[in-house]
Amino acid sequence: MRLSPHPYIRLSSVILLVPSLATAISLDCSDVRDDGVSFNFRTLEGPHSLYRIEKQPNGIKTTTFTIDICRPLEKQKGVPKEEDCPNYSRACAIKRLDNTVENVTTIIETIPIAGEFSHSFGGALDPKWTRLKSSASNADKVKEGVRLEMNGGKDTDGQKQKAIVEFLCNNSTRDGMRRDPRVAEDEEDDGAGEGGDKKGEEVDDGHGGKLKLVSWDVEEGTKVLRLDWTTKYGCEDVRDDRKSSSSGHWGFFTWFIIIAFMGVAAYLIFGSWLNYNKYSARGWDLLPHSETIRDVPYLFRDWMRRVVNTIQGGGSRGGYSAV
Repeated sequence: MRLSPHPYIRLSSVILLVPSLATAISLDCSDVRDDGVSFNFRTLEGPHSLYRIEKQPNGIKTTTFTIDICRPLEKQKGVPKEEDCPNYSRACAIKRLDNTVENVTTIIETIPIAGEFSHSFGGALDPKWTRLKSSASNADKVKEGVRLEMNGGKDTDGQKQKAIVEFLCNNSTRDGMRRDPRVAEDEEDDGAGEGGDKKGEEVDDGHGGKLKLVSWDVEEGTKVLRLDWTTKYGCEDVRDDRKSSSSGHWGFFTWFIIIAFMGVAAYLIFGSWLNYNKYSARGWDLLPHSETIRDVPYLFRDWMRRVVNTIQGGGSRGGYSAV
């Protein structure tokens, strides 16, 4: 009998999918930990876009950078495949030309910068988190925050791409906390720049922080998109107030229920033991106040009757019953 090769093909496909699944699981923005310090960026999930404008002889070229640190970018409805970011992208760039002479807009190129493309056209996402204070660079040691490096992208010419995002502590939204001096210097220099339109290269993240486009240049053979994200979630001692409050309330009620349950259980066990040893009780008589416990269903039934009678009232007889 000849065996079908299909089971082996399916098995090999599953084996090939394991690395990508492991990579997807490893990039958990809600549980970032490096050098014993934890960060939680779940609040910053969702797509965030910046854009760079360059003047051309025949119009304006706009490069839109979109990134989502928590999950792959979703496909846009009604947008052609060649004009949207590829599947499994975490960061991508879309170049478009607004031709002011012919009054038309053309998509020049869609470039996946980072994502899980190891089974398609690029490489693995291979995410890496690095606490800045633990970095080998002396310039990073004075910063407070964490760096995320994502890989896998490649443009149509085969140029490798990757994204590096630095989450820098920004305490400006919290009273009594010191800000990172380097972040303050960067904000003061935001208005400065040589050439080009700087609009769109820095945007609010909707949570009191700012996302800034630093550069997109070739470094050691790889084109690197560098972003600075100043946010309170980049601080090492920050806590999610909503999460802390919620977990605190649940913790109180949980412990209250546990203690109450253990108290009732201890009372019943001790009372049963006492009745057994003192009165040689059996069955229901073992329980303390067993007669009251047996009467509970009847007491509840009588109470419900009174409630129903009170709600219905005495009808048209002024509270008197018919004889």
